[in-house]
Amino acid sequence: MGRRLLFLGFALFAMGSGSGWADELPPECGSLTNAFGPFDYRTNIDKRPTVENFHFNSDVEQLRRGLSTSGPGQDLNYTLRAFPNHHRALMSLIRFSVKEKSVKPTGTGYSVECFLRRAETFRPDDMMVKVIYGIHLLNQGRNAQAIAKLEEARDSGTESPNVYYNLGLAYMDVGHYDKALASAHKAYQMGFPLPGLRDKLKRAGKWKDPVAVPVAEEVKADEAQKAERPQN
Repeated sequence: MGRRLLFLGFALFAMGSGSGWADELPPECGSLTNAFGPFDYRTNIDKRPTVENFHFNSDVEQLRRGLSTSGPGQDLNYTLRAFPNHHRALMSLIRFSVKEKSVKPTGTGYSVECFLRRAETFRPDDMMVKVIYGIHLLNQGRNAQAIAKLEEARDSGTESPNVYYNLGLAYMDVGHYDKALASAHKAYQMGFPLPGLRDKLKRAGKWKDPVAVPVAEEVKADEAQKAERPQN
């Protein structure tokens, strides 16, 4: 795994499900029209086994081997045609790209960027796709674009530690230490398990423990008054 390959936890929650998609992609990224699907990874859960049992087992996900061929590329291609926003398959594709040092890993058919654009076009409301896209951009050293993509996910109202953690790493890379620290505090407050961002801030001499903000007495009084009010 490359040094810049970041972390995405898969305790994922549905973040809305768009009702339609526009097939507006550059020619090199193909069409979203597919013989089976395309289906929304978040909501069409009943369709997952039909694809995953034959194209996305643990060997494919961990890039050990493929099911349809010796390598995982064709299986990832099939999975992402049927489920363009398949979060785990997209992350495996990014790792495969890093492993092969190629933007278009063997057997995948499209570049990583195309698969991410396909996912985003298919379901623009899927904020986890934007997080994964941001991770890919960070791996490519495209920090400004990564920050914009991750900030878009954050500003959508998505409360995910993955967003804050990876955004914090992006801020670190461009020297925005105050923003990185604020993102780190938020990620760890929400239970993010990896210490990498905290460690980077410590090495840079920028880590500070979060300060507990006491609740003002007037706020306490106001809450007490609300509790005493009769309910209509």
